[in-house]
Amino acid sequence: MKRLLKPQVLVTLAGGGLILYLLFLQPFVGVADNGDFLRMMNTIGLNYYDAAESYADRFFSFSHSQFAYDNLFRGFYPSSQILLVLVPRLLAGLVHGSYFDIRVLGAVYAVLLLAATWLIVKLGNKHSAVMGLLLGAGVLFVFYDIGYLAYFNSLFGEPVSMVFMLLTFVLGLRLTMQDHPTPKGLTLFFIAVLFLVCSKIQNAPVGLAFMLIFWRMGSLKGEGNFRKLARRFAVAVAIVSVVLYVTAPKELKHINLYQTVFFGILNESPDVRGDLRDLGLPERLEVLAGTNYFQGDTAIKQDDPSLTPDFYDRISHKDVLFFYLKHPSRLIDNMEYAAQNSMSIRPYYLGSYEKSLGKPAGAVAFTYSGWSEFKNKHLPDSLWFLSLFYLAYYAGVLIHYFRAKERRERVAGELLMLLGLIGLFSFLVPILGDGRADIGKHLFLFNVSFDMMAVVMLGGIVRIVAGFLSRKHGTLGN
Repeated sequence: MKRLLKPQVLVTLAGGGLILYLLFLQPFVGVADNGDFLRMMNTIGLNYYDAAESYADRFFSFSHSQFAYDNLFRGFYPSSQILLVLVPRLLAGLVHGSYFDIRVLGAVYAVLLLAATWLIVKLGNKHSAVMGLLLGAGVLFVFYDIGYLAYFNSLFGEPVSMVFMLLTFVLGLRLTMQDHPTPKGLTLFFIAVLFLVCSKIQNAPVGLAFMLIFWRMGSLKGEGNFRKLARRFAVAVAIVSVVLYVTAPKELKHINLYQTVFFGILNESPDVRGDLRDLGLPERLEVLAGTNYFQGDTAIKQDDPSLTPDFYDRISHKDVLFFYLKHPSRLIDNMEYAAQNSMSIRPYYLGSYEKSLGKPAGAVAFTYSGWSEFKNKHLPDSLWFLSLFYLAYYAGVLIHYFRAKERRERVAGELLMLLGLIGLFSFLVPILGDGRADIGKHLFLFNVSFDMMAVVMLGGIVRIVAGFLSRKHGTLGN
């Protein structure tokens, strides 16, 4: 009975109940396709269930629980998501051959989230049961919000980023709290990092930061070959990051560059021709300023052969970076625009319900959406607020870091600093890599980082208050 009353057990059971109610017992809730599903569908052998379905019903307005089976690898999109989708897709095909129910995939994500929850609460419980329960309550309120969970019943890559962000940092912090961390624990941390880094191509550079963390892990007094393994993992994660970025599909790079320049730098530019000259591009391209890659009424088609020598072969993300370094005010303008879209966990233009439920086109589910709605409606969506939030977070982490007496405590502080850096990186990458196109959705990993930082700050406050009360109680007792 005592085992059942442990904080990690209670919170995980509560999380399982929320998932069961929100995703499996309620009318189906997911996220409508915006066209991104095709990359994964072509890779893992799925197709749209209703071949005669209209464009309006298939995209944006309604979610879908059923998908038809098709041939594997009709295309290929490099992502760790493949492993998470392909295995349940193959197993489901053996049991239920008429169609693939997306809730099978939702169950996979649910198990991973529950595992992360259990580990987080158990970690907090090492300080005190109250700490564990309050951390658990924070996780349940924030990460079990329907804004996050609805993604589980979809083919978007966002849930991979979310669950493995949580698993990566809790497994990393778990290592730093052990007197003698084990190679097994380090291997689990490495696997979680790989899934996170490889979930999206835009996450690839994050692996270089984790390389440094693994190198630092190698300085801890672990069991067996812990130190050698940490150094090997450091090299491995760096190689994987570089290979993933270098081998990214050329078409995807073209899309990102087009969006970055024409829908980012040149969008509402005060001097389009001047910007083109600074980028080393011909002035004739000014007619594309403010357009996006998927727009159909552009003066020059996005796949026009003349754009290859005039644009795609001339520009790179390095040129974009140098442009913003030369024009910092333009970067700040786009950062302000990003900040205005930074507090939305989910894209409200994508419907949550299946058409058969009779809901209006584009209707969004709001059951258990307290955190996502609070963020979207009440938190300031401005750079000054984000700056203050980051200052408060890093002030707390740095105080802990410089007070740390043991190396493992300092490594834990470095992990928490990396969490903030991933958030900052995830905030800037959409600007530098995709312009203003669908920026709210592209800030998903930033939202995960922000929310994790908020939960960490909650934990820090609980520890401070508990310490103060403990000292006060000790003083009164004397």
